[in-house]
Amino acid sequence: MTSAPGENDVRLRMMLGAALKAPEWPGGFSMRTLQASDAPALHALWQTAFDDFDQPLDEWWRWLSGDEEFDPALCFLVFDRDGRLAGAAQCWTSAFIKDLAVHPDFRGRGIAEALLRQVFSAFRARGAAHVDLKTNLVDSAAAVRLYRKLGMVEVGWAG
Repeated sequence: MTSAPGENDVRLRMMLGAALKAPEWPGGFSMRTLQASDAPALHALWQTAFDDFDQPLDEWWRWLSGDEEFDPALCFLVFDRDGRLAGAAQCWTSAFIKDLAVHPDFRGRGIAEALLRQVFSAFRARGAAHVDLKTNLVDSAAAVRLYRKLGMVEVGWAG
């Protein structure tokens, strides 16, 4: 599910027992789940967002779509009115957010918060008690502030 923790890495958890706020998509943006034809755009977003993402598209898609925890219904994509991929959250069926990113051109508009709220709602509807993710306290400090603002708390690596 996730690689071994590195320096400053933490596992954060959102408990899904309390009332959850519904996602609010910024004006001009819409969300839908992944279709196979979205793979190139999602791959390009990951390349833009993550310094260590260098897998070729075909290799990455075979790996992702062949993973037993992959479900395209748990990959949420946000597009602007011109059809550009603005952000995405890709989750494993084990209630784990594998990747979440907003393209630099679209940051600061509430897309990441809406994506997280979408993820929380989707897993709650599936009966999950919580949702986890791995992040880095230093490299992803702004993201960590958002995660904590939404109620995520640090838990041990074993879960």
